[in-house]
Amino acid sequence: MLYRETGLFKTSYQADQALFTLTQDRILIGLILLVAFAIVPFMVNDYWSKAILLPFLIYSLVALGLNILVGYCGQISLGTGGFMAVGAYGAYKLMTGFPDMNLILVVVLSGGIAAAVGVLFGLPSLRIKGFYLAVATLAAQFFLIWMFNKVPWFYNYEMSQITVPPREVFGVLVTGPNSEPASQYLFTLSFVVFFTWIAMNLVRGRIGRGWMSIRDRDIAAELLGIKPLQTKLSAFAVSSFYVGMGGALVFTIWLGSVEATEAFDIQQSFFVLFAIIIGGLGSILGSFLGAAFMSLMPVVLKLILVDGVGVVPVDAKHIEIILVGVLIIVFLINEPAGMARMWQIFKEKMRLWPFPY
Repeated sequence: MLYRETGLFKTSYQADQALFTLTQDRILIGLILLVAFAIVPFMVNDYWSKAILLPFLIYSLVALGLNILVGYCGQISLGTGGFMAVGAYGAYKLMTGFPDMNLILVVVLSGGIAAAVGVLFGLPSLRIKGFYLAVATLAAQFFLIWMFNKVPWFYNYEMSQITVPPREVFGVLVTGPNSEPASQYLFTLSFVVFFTWIAMNLVRGRIGRGWMSIRDRDIAAELLGIKPLQTKLSAFAVSSFYVGMGGALVFTIWLGSVEATEAFDIQQSFFVLFAIIIGGLGSILGSFLGAAFMSLMPVVLKLILVDGVGVVPVDAKHIEIILVGVLIIVFLINEPAGMARMWQIFKEKMRLWPFPY
């Protein structure tokens, strides 16, 4: 069958340590990337870009960052929306203060600013954990949103709603109302693919093993020589870096104009948290599956309930909220590891076919 491993041998340590050890996995990932880079850009339109592709890609990057902190390091955070706002406003200040700065550098530096803020708010994790840490990060969420609304310097003493200026990357316009959907999609996709590759290598290396040791048994990890200070703060830094880049992409590429209390409120924090719970904690794939589910579910429900059945849009939104709550309960009871674990079980059954357990 598709995932039968008979005849596949690893003859070196390098082959055994590859990101994708199965030839089938490498072929599947290669096909997905080929379609994403070579076919989708010629088919994408404004609706597909703004309503489906960009939300999925950006929330995948943000969910990946939160999963590093919550899933791999075990540090609960409810401040995702605030750190996304840091990335968005950081990108705005960089673009207005340095008009000639490359947009790629703007997004990366915005993530760096968010990483510094994340380390600052991650300091309480050295003394508290669990519910108390969640409350501390929740306080960061409210404080950051309040700051961006009340300090005029962050929006250049103009309206509190910030608007992205037009910018080109390699001669192609990617921001502003006149940019093409395909260019925005390719710019975002390149970011997501590159930093997903970095995250996959991070969690498999010494840093990732340190995060998982702190998550599983922090006292035992400290006795083994893993330093809680460096390990937890590195998780906060890397997580906030990814979330900040996601916030910068929300502002520069997806929406183009944001206001902190509307675009990055507490609902964003819960949205991303629900995505990694449904997708799978401690899983790179789970971040993408959860982001896909949370991004596509409103679109599918609108097509079915509003356009198909004729349900009032407000009632459809209520049904969406109820469905998310029910699914979270179902996943926590029946499959706490989320959709990523379901995919793993499916592959294991394919390896044993026709005798699946």
